[in-house]
Amino acid sequence: MSLGESQGGLPPDRAVEWQDAILADSARLIDAFHDPARLAMIRIALAPCSPFSVTGDLMRESAVLAREKGVMLHTHLAETADEDAFCLSKFGLRPPDYAESLGWTGPDVWFAHGVHFSAGDAVRLGACGCGVAHCPSSNMRLASGSAPTRQLLEAGVRVALGVDGSASNDGCHLLAEARQALHSSRVRGVPGQAPNPADALTAHDALWLATRGGAAVLNRDDIGQLAPGFAADLIAVDLRDLGYSGARHDPVGALTLCAPPRVALNTVNGRVIVDGGELLGVELPALVERHDAHSRRMIGLA
Repeated sequence: MSLGESQGGLPPDRAVEWQDAILADSARLIDAFHDPARLAMIRIALAPCSPFSVTGDLMRESAVLAREKGVMLHTHLAETADEDAFCLSKFGLRPPDYAESLGWTGPDVWFAHGVHFSAGDAVRLGACGCGVAHCPSSNMRLASGSAPTRQLLEAGVRVALGVDGSASNDGCHLLAEARQALHSSRVRGVPGQAPNPADALTAHDALWLATRGGAAVLNRDDIGQLAPGFAADLIAVDLRDLGYSGARHDPVGALTLCAPPRVALNTVNGRVIVDGGELLGVELPALVERHDAHSRRMIGLA
């Protein structure tokens, strides 16, 4: 973030950084950690926060740097109606038009949210190859609205699921996000009118967004599906769990319509992370205690 309150931005001045320092550290991190190889476990993307928390100059320079270094670009866009008003008053442009004016279009760009994209925006985003991370739980929690997911997909936009971080999600559970995406698509509509059934996602759509959609948005051709030559990323869910009782005849529907439990098994690039429902390699009670202590201190209870 580089645009503080004193300059008309949203974040407090104490939370922003100098543009030159941001760009220098971005370049340092790319050089030190970005791995473009197939099956790479670490990729760097440049992600100025949002149009109301960074300057236009930082957005432009980040795009130049990202393309020089061959990395992707990411920011939050069209999340709230307030953002539309801010961009129109400050730049004379709606958020997607402002992003385009800064060079932020193309297959190396993905936006979080897209709640307030119009039908015309969807067509333009699809034509230029941009991606969108749909964050249904965050958007509902913060009363931002619901993204036009079906409209984006039909316009050829690459769409994935995101959680928008723990501060605005309180769960970060990707199967729960698929469920929320499925449900929110079915209540989306014009106020005072019945939702349009054509906007609705299917259970298969929701699971696709959580897997293949994520890989597509990140321009990865080595993750997102179980196939020869792809990373050994997989989860296993025990359908004998009580929450799936009565739904076992339809595993995809069960995963996306029932309340999701913890997974029984999780491997990332062949490494087992969860086994028997237990997180491996982490002293969980100590971690939870430390997290609770930080939380109490942050809200002034300690």
